[in-house]
Amino acid sequence: MTRATAAVILLVGLAGAIFFATRRQAAHKEAADPPAPAINLTDLSGQPINPANNEGKVVLVNFWAAWCTPCRDEIPQFVALEEKYRAQGFQIVGISMDDPEGTLREFSREYKVNYPLVMGNQGIAEKFGGVLGLPTTFLIGRDRRIHAKQVGATDFPKLVQQISELLQAGR
Repeated sequence: MTRATAAVILLVGLAGAIFFATRRQAAHKEAADPPAPAINLTDLSGQPINPANNEGKVVLVNFWAAWCTPCRDEIPQFVALEEKYRAQGFQIVGISMDDPEGTLREFSREYKVNYPLVMGNQGIAEKFGGVLGLPTTFLIGRDRRIHAKQVGATDFPKLVQQISELLQAGR
């Protein structure tokens, strides 16, 4: 076998290895980032909300309750994120898990919430794979896949980085 033939065989083998490794990484990425569930909700103003169907947007879904101190502490930061990134295609949806509608409306006014709030239930939480504690936050990319899940108080520097990456990636 000549050196040229050996080089061609080596290059073909290398190209095949790269091809299969790339396909394996793509398959792993899809398995790691499950699709966001299609759920039909109605916000406090009567508007329909389906976080998985916000065409072309990066969506943050926050499961919370007004009685939950860490949840309450996060709301001003979520309001700021909504304001900062809205024009770039970012949307927050707050799903209250344990509040009567009157409490939710009062909370929304008091905290000047600038994103949709909806009343949730265990069935909605199950569609997201279960919510075992509050707050729990999901980040959905433009590709309608869940790219991040945070159980407990949100790590805002990390969240801002994830939001920026998803917005810049054009997913």
